[in-house]
Formats: sequence, C-alpha cells, structure tokens
Amino acid sequence: MSGIRKRVLSLLAGLALLPLASTGAEAAQVAPPDTLPIDPVVTVGRLDNGLRYYIRANSQPRQRAELLLVVNAGSVLEDEDQRGLAHFIEHMAFNSTRNFPRQELVRYLESIGMQFGADVNAYTGFDETVYMLTVPTDSAVLLERAFVILEDWAHGQLFDPAEVDRERGVVTEEWRLGQGAGARLRDRIFPVLLRGSRYADRLPIGTRESLASFDPTALRRFYSDWYRPDLMAVIAVGDFDAARIEQLVRRHFGGIARAQRPRERTVHPVPAHTETLVAIATDREAPNATVEVYWKHPAPAQRTQASFRVSLTEAFYNGMLSARLTELTRQADPPFIGAGSSAGKILRSKSAYILTALVGDDGILRGLDAILTEAERVARFGFTATELERQKRDVVRAYEAAYAERDKTNSAAYANEYARHFLEAEMIPGITAEFEMVRRFIDGIALSEVNALATTWMREAERVVVVQAPEKEGLALPTERDLLAVFDQVRGKRLDPWIDRAASALIATLPQPGRIVAERTIPRVDVTEWTLDNGVRVLLRPTDFKDDEVVFRAWSPGGLSLIPDADYMSAGFSSTLIAASGLGELDAGQLQRALQGKAVSVRPAYDDVSEGLTGSASPADLETLFQLIWLNMTSARGDSVAFRSIMQRLRSLLANRAASPEAVFQDTLAVTISQHHPRARPVTVDVLDEVDLQRAMATWRERFGDAGDFTFVFVGSFALDSIRPLVERYLGSLPAAGRVERARDNGIRPPDGVVEKVVYKGVEPSSQTILLFSGPATYVRETQVALTLLSRVLETRLREVLREELGGTYGVDVSPGLVREPWPHYVFSIAFGAAPERLDSLTSTIFAEIAALQADGPAAETLASVRTARLREHETNLRENGFWLGQLLSSVTMDEPLDSFLDFPARLDAVDGATLREAARQFLRADRYVRVSLLPENLR
Repeated sequence: MSGIRKRVLSLLAGLALLPLASTGAEAAQVAPPDTLPIDPVVTVGRLDNGLRYYIRANSQPRQRAELLLVVNAGSVLEDEDQRGLAHFIEHMAFNSTRNFPRQELVRYLESIGMQFGADVNAYTGFDETVYMLTVPTDSAVLLERAFVILEDWAHGQLFDPAEVDRERGVVTEEWRLGQGAGARLRDRIFPVLLRGSRYADRLPIGTRESLASFDPTALRRFYSDWYRPDLMAVIAVGDFDAARIEQLVRRHFGGIARAQRPRERTVHPVPAHTETLVAIATDREAPNATVEVYWKHPAPAQRTQASFRVSLTEAFYNGMLSARLTELTRQADPPFIGAGSSAGKILRSKSAYILTALVGDDGILRGLDAILTEAERVARFGFTATELERQKRDVVRAYEAAYAERDKTNSAAYANEYARHFLEAEMIPGITAEFEMVRRFIDGIALSEVNALATTWMREAERVVVVQAPEKEGLALPTERDLLAVFDQVRGKRLDPWIDRAASALIATLPQPGRIVAERTIPRVDVTEWTLDNGVRVLLRPTDFKDDEVVFRAWSPGGLSLIPDADYMSAGFSSTLIAASGLGELDAGQLQRALQGKAVSVRPAYDDVSEGLTGSASPADLETLFQLIWLNMTSARGDSVAFRSIMQRLRSLLANRAASPEAVFQDTLAVTISQHHPRARPVTVDVLDEVDLQRAMATWRERFGDAGDFTFVFVGSFALDSIRPLVERYLGSLPAAGRVERARDNGIRPPDGVVEKVVYKGVEPSSQTILLFSGPATYVRETQVALTLLSRVLETRLREVLREELGGTYGVDVSPGLVREPWPHYVFSIAFGAAPERLDSLTSTIFAEIAALQADGPAAETLASVRTARLREHETNLRENGFWLGQLLSSVTMDEPLDSFLDFPARLDAVDGATLREAARQFLRADRYVRVSLLPENLR
C-alpha cells in the first residue's frame, strides 16, 4: 500500500530518474499571462471548507470509476514522535472507520467484486497520502457507498487501540520487507544527496523502534493536524454522470468543518550548496555498482506555454544523449553495462539533472569518465541536426498516439494526472491542447536551444556524485579525490564531434508475396482465419477498443525443448544476441535509428515449449511491423562485436549474484523443484562460458527457418482489406518445409514426497518461505478456473488470518499454474515473508487453513466474493486487445475451438464449494510439496 514516489524510489535503487513529461510546483499567487487552462472536460471546484474536487466522465473501462482521496500530507510533516505514522494512518483506514468496523471495509469491497490491492489500495509518500478505489458504476447504491468510504477516510477513522496494536505487526513486517542492501545503501546516500533536508530522515515507513513504541495519541494528532479539507482533494473519473458525482462530493464532504487553528503546511526545502558532494556507499549484498551525478536545482513552476516548450526541449536533450550512451554499450568492450540521461523533480521543491551508469565492480571511474565525456562532447559540439530531427519525430509520434486514444484512455491515467495537479500544480490542459502546442512549437525549437542545456544544467553548484558498490575482499574503490579528478580530466580531453550514421530502409528488396488459399470466419468471436500457401495460419480479430493499437503474437510448438542439451544455453541466449546485433543489413544502432518516429515493437517469445514473436504497432506503422516480423524470421544477424559486448555486460551483472540473499533463495528453489536438471540451472558467470555465437545463431535459424507450423494472431484497429496484402507479402513469403512438431519432454520433474530446504543468507532479521505444490494434472479450462478460484479463496483466508488476526506478515502471495506442455501438470505456490522466529508457526497455520479447506470447503461468502471479482475482471477484459490476443492464442495452443473462452462465466458459475474442496484435496497435498526458506545467516 505504501510507497515513496516513483521518482524517489528510483533514487533508492540507484537508478537514473525518468524524465518527466510535465512537472509543476506549488501554484503562484499571480498567474503568468500565458498560464495554461485546465482541460474543459474536467470539472474542477472547491467547497467552502477548502476541499478541492476533480470530476471527469470517461467510458474506459466501461461501468467502472476511479475514485481518489488525495491528502497533501506525508511523512515529511511528522513530528519526532510520529516517525512512520503518516503511513500507519493509511493502514488504519482499512481497519476501522465510522461506517466500517474492523475488517468490514475490505470484506464489503470484495463482496462487490473489488480486489484488495488491485482495486483497493493506497500509498504514502514524503509529501502526500493517496487512497484509491476502483468501483462499479452499474449500481447507484454501490457508487454512493464508495463515497461513504472516501468520507470515512477523510474524517471518520477511529484508531481503536486494539486495532492499532494489531496493525503494528503488519506494518513492522512491511518495514522488514524493505530492508536489505538497497535500504542500507539508501541510508548512507540520502544524508548526502538531501543534505540539510528533513527528507533525509523521514522515510514513509518510519523506524522499527517507532512502529513498536509510538503512543496512539501521536497517531490521532497527525490525523487531526493534517487530514483537513484545505489539504484534501476528491478525484472521480469514470463511466458516470458527472453532475451526479458532483452532488455526491458536496453531500459527503461539504459538511467537514475547517480547522480552527491549522498548522502551516510547509514545503520543506533541500538546502543548496556550492561545493560538490560525494557519497560512496558499499554493501556486501549489493549486486552491482553504479555511479551517478546529480545537478540539483529548484523545482520550476511549469504552468505556462513557455514552460511546456521548455519541457519539450529537455525531452529532446535527454533522448538524444541517452541514445548516444546506448550506442556505446554496443562496443566490444563497453565502458558501462547501461547508462542514461534524465531530468525532473526528485522532491516537491527540488529537481535534478542526472547522468547515471551501471558498471562492473572495477569500472566506476571508467563509467564516470564515459558519461561525463559524452556530456562534454555535447557541451562543445552539440547534437547533430539529424539526431534532433529523429527525436522530434519520436515526440510527435508519441503525442499522435495519445491524441488518437484520447477517448479511450483508462480512467486511472486521468485520475493520477489530476492528483499531480492538486499536489504539484502539474498542468492539465488536456491532450488536445498539448498536441496543438507540440505542433506549434516543435519546428521552432532550434538545435542551439537544446545544446545550451548542457551548460545550463551541468554547473558545479549543487552537484552530487553518488557511488554504490559491492563490498568484497580485493575490490579497491575510488576515493572522493579520484572521482572529482575525473571532472577535470574530461574537461582537458581532446574530443571530436559525434558522427551520426544515417539509417537506411529496413528491407532493400521486398519479398515476393504468397497467397491466401483458404478462409473461414468464426462469428461468435468475430475472428477471420486465413491459411497461406506456405502453411502459415493467420487469425485476425479487428476491434474498436483502441484507435491506435494493433497487437500480435506468432507461435509455433517445440521451442528450446527440441534443442540438444549441448546447445541449450547457446539457444537460450540467441534472442538476446539478435536484439543486440540488428536485423538484415542494419546493425542494432542503425535499426534503432530507422525505427525512430514509429510506434512499433517486435520481440522474441522463445521458451522451452515454443518459439515465436510478440509485439504491437500503430495502424499507421503496420507495414513496418510486418517487415520486422519477416526480418526476425529470415534475416537475423549474429554480430561478433555485439556478442562480446553482451557477454561482457552479462558477466558484470552476474559477478555478485551469489551475494544476494534473494538470488540464492530463488536459485535454490529452481534447482530443488527441477531436481538439479541441467536445463534448469541458474544463469551464472560459469554458465555464460557455454554460450557460443555460432551455435546460438544456428539454433535460431533452425527454429524459425520453417514457418509452416506457425500461427499468427492479430488483434486491434485494422481492416481486413488493408492488412491482407501485408499478410500475403510478408507472411506468405516466409520459408516453409511443412514440418509438424510438438514440445519434447526432457524429463524435468519435481521431486516426489516432501522436500524442505533452508538457505542461510543475509544479515537482516527477516525471512521468507515458499511452499510449492505440484504434480500431474489434465489441462482443461474447467480445471484452470477451479485452480484460480482456489488460489483466491486461500489467499483471502490467509490474508485474514496471517496478516489481520496474527499480524505476522505484510502479505501472502498465492499463485496457481496449469501447464500442458511438455507434460501436463500443475504448480501451486504460497509465499510470504515474516520474522525468522515466526516463520515455522505461520507455515503451520497455512497448513491448518489448507486442511480446513479440504475438510469443509470455503466459506460461502468468500467464494461468492472471488467469483464476483473474476466475473467483473472478465467483463473489463473483454474490452482489451491484449486479453483477446491471449485467449485466442491459448485456444490455439490447447487445440480448442477459438470461441471456447467465452464460456468462462458458465464455467465460473459451475464451481461450487464442493468443487473447491475437492480441488484443495487434489492440488494441495500435505505429502507432496517443496518448501524452501530463507533465514539470516546468523541463525545457521
């Protein structure tokens, strides 16, 4: 539920911040003359008590509404005795309120088909707390009840002492989940990066000591001080009548009284500094090394047309420099594993320009030199006109896509945008106005304006160098002096301008088309099936769900299972090598440049049981999509330089894998469940030595060289007449030899009986366990439905017992799986984290709950809730291209009628308590499971 804002989370992980499309600061007293208006389709108002509201009617998804209560208060406002309590209040909102006693809120929402987590959630950041509801709008009663919930969250929380004490355990377990190398590194970096700021010691999760000992009066004081209408907004976007929603807002929130003596809502600063600060943090469990440079500056107000134009200029700069840095990774001996350039807000009052590089353990100085050198090259010579032209095409294409989907954008996207407007004054003129500004401004943004950002951004003032690295014997890290010396060395370098290589056409000579030799329609699913003269089968389902989206999947049985053991590892890396090598006559860099300005993507879908491709495109770029399909299947490259680059970067990434407790835990599970089968080995540095470029390419060509048993599925915004010539030319010309295959069973089996293993790794007082049940099972849709419902019933019950009653874990993940190839079986996993001393007792509780389910079946109300939730999901999914793609492909792989998935509601209705009781007995056997646990190494 909780979370530091996404842009700050990236700091915790030591990654580059993503550039913002648009950001904003607190509203000024006097609006500039070119202030952007608010999108006229949004109703924005303010009640007499100061509460703001945003309302927009939007039909995607149908019969659903996104409702948000946004509170402009987060952890940075906590007093010293309130550490972690802003987030704790968020938890208490789901426990006990005026209209929903203990746990009744979650039970009620689940009873109407909403899922805790997916449809009912919240998060706490440094500066805000946001509550989120997705609710049905096909019932006036349900919709109004949702506003009762929002009202309760706003001023009806009860903070019953017994409930507070019970929730301490849950929040402590959430704190425990967040510990590890990343948290320890963050705790050393934040005091430097945010020096002198309250943010450095106000992480939303708080401290373990505070969570265990705080006085509930401190909780109530935070709620009283900061949950008040002048700091709140209600946001409603969905398939409803906007006027009626405004009435509900006024009815439920208009009566909340203003605070009589409100505390000042301060926007806490991050003090400026003139010198360069350096933070070097190491940890024995850190998986990789990173080096970053932050150039901090005050967050600008971005509410005008002029500021929008600036944001475009900044996007061009970051896109072009990031592309250059990516180009460097394609060298045989690249200076870093990956690198990027970004800019945006990192906190409410502070923005930053950031260069970042992920490097090998001994590559910190080299990586820093490389990213600074490319920034210096831009400062001296600028970008090229051709680079800017391509980057402009990319931006325009992105706005064209957003504009085309303006009436079919998901309500959640709009709701989150309006939340940012309330919290940070982010501009919300609407996509029509933004697209008009893009078209008006883009040609006038000169190359010199973009180039000037190099000197504007990269000043010595407020500069921070951040290094994160593994701590291990024999690894000597650079000192602060070493790092600072790189800046002087780069300034003294002799550099040449960047040479931008031109991109040519994807295919020089178009292939000769084949013919469609058979055609049929399946009316119930509106699918047309074509068979080509080379044997390729094509399924097409035009839709109006999205105006600018076509998705596809190509599938053929066999996959890596048909590759000899000696070539298995090489084959497994072939798709990665091809992506790094390019296609046809174009290397990877030329291919990337050729595709700029196009909305198209094709990726391998290559696994142990099948080979194929997956991707998407705008209708305007359909021919490019087909060309990429054709090139992947006929003209994949195996570049030796790209191979050396990939292998070097992978070795750097994997060098410290064994230091990660989570990695060792997952690897132990993998080898245990497969009984150490050679094909199920974890990927390590030693395994990379088995990868051979020639064998990788040979296996790819062997698997993709015969298209005769391929099925292609296309779903989205296209007309059959327009796609027909593309299918005939690019799919009909694929080579085919008429082979018929299926996946080979190579004997990978889970162990019989009960197997339990313990991994002792890590220094944190935390533990995890996973129970994995598996065995033979017939793959039919009825069994799949029963398994899914069983998992949700059990997950609901385990949440109620392990989390809410016992306070022993933050959450339990229950995941079912039914597998047809290469042998029919099921997999059912239950995973959770807890304090080490409680791991065994909580596991025993899980088995007790399973035994109760096997004896008595599920509670009727629980089964009704999960059945309703699945039915509502199905209703929404039927308007998603991706869902249709997946279901049609599933029917193909299962050799079922293409319309069989439409019978899901009937299959769902057929599952009763007795069905699930029998499923629990069949699939959750106490005499057949694997349990792997992770415990801290001091307990060995």
